[in-house]
Amino acid sequence: MSVVRDLRVLLRFRNFRRLLGVRLLSQGADGVYQVGLATYVVFSPEKQTSATAIASAMAVLLLPYSLVGPFAGVLLDRWRRRQVFLYGNLLRALLAAVTAALMISHVPDWLFYVSALCVTAVNRFVLAGLSAALPRVVDTERLVMANSLSPTAGTLAATAGGGLAFVVRLVVADTDAAVVLLGAALYLCAALASLRMAPELLGPDRALVRPRLMAALDGTARGLAAGVRHLAEPSRREAAWALASMTLMRFCYGALTVMVLMLCRYGWSSGSDEGLALLGVAVGVSGAGFFAAAVVTPSAAGRLGPGRWIVVCSASAAVLVLTLSLPFAEAPMFAAAFVLGLITQGAKIATDTVVQSSVEDGFRGRIFSVYDVLFNVAFVGAAAVAAVMLPPDGRSVPLVVFVAVVYGVVAMTMARFELQ
Repeated sequence: MSVVRDLRVLLRFRNFRRLLGVRLLSQGADGVYQVGLATYVVFSPEKQTSATAIASAMAVLLLPYSLVGPFAGVLLDRWRRRQVFLYGNLLRALLAAVTAALMISHVPDWLFYVSALCVTAVNRFVLAGLSAALPRVVDTERLVMANSLSPTAGTLAATAGGGLAFVVRLVVADTDAAVVLLGAALYLCAALASLRMAPELLGPDRALVRPRLMAALDGTARGLAAGVRHLAEPSRREAAWALASMTLMRFCYGALTVMVLMLCRYGWSSGSDEGLALLGVAVGVSGAGFFAAAVVTPSAAGRLGPGRWIVVCSASAAVLVLTLSLPFAEAPMFAAAFVLGLITQGAKIATDTVVQSSVEDGFRGRIFSVYDVLFNVAFVGAAAVAAVMLPPDGRSVPLVVFVAVVYGVVAMTMARFELQ
């Protein structure tokens, strides 16, 4: 199996193994924590959740990244990335424990959201740092392979963490606070795992680092402008197009995610526990799609090129979303979850590869932070659109058709660029 062979090649790099360990623990903790939040907000028996409530929660948790993200990029191009992983995960462990205490205390929702926001805000630094550090632990020839396996392994770890959270919530402890505390423990393990790498290993190079924090913060606007200009250079146009395409695909994925949440909560179930179990199945099936993307993408992107692979993914989604989603039945929708997991992760692998191979090391932190901001704004925008279009049971033909059209536009636009 090629993916196993590729993984064996990459695991020969000692520092890649160590960075991968931090990624798996960190994103596994993310999966646990996010499921803990979702079950508390969406599936608590005392809450009458609507699509509008889901969209509001996503806005509270994700939109502030538009402010955090640019600072994350500029600072990541100055701070030692190993230290970001160490102190970032320690801080998240502490804040996740605070979130669990707030759940038990039945405090006002706004206070709970502030605590959750702090945890996920730190996440922007950690995830952007993991992507920016990857070229420091593998050689250029294996960067595509590493981009295929490492982020996908992290996504699978998040999926596995989500699955573990579902088990804890449904079988071990009938409380969301216990799930969040499990996430805190995994964040602590990720911090400890980062200590296996030298502080200077992951960069950035000292020649590119501004020594004073205030100088770095004062230069945020200039640094971001320089990053955008860097991305706008003719030699990096493919990276810019890939980022735009991936942002729209993220929008589509977000809209369908809200639809599935509403279907699990109200359309397919008569109780919160049954709906939670159905959501667990959907998450697991989508995770299998992520794994399939890791198997398929290296050979497909190598044969077609990353840009053309994005075209194939978006065009396939345009057709399959209509075919599988419109019945609004459980089996076809779970099949759609698998397909969208494969397509979305496959396109993301290609986009990561294009960006990393086109962007210089001194700009990667900024570009990947902008990448994260685009992701979150697109997801929140999708949730807002879904809130307007979805009925209480989650069945909306216009929403499915609209998403399919967006996928089709992405495919045609990216294809035109690749043919130039």
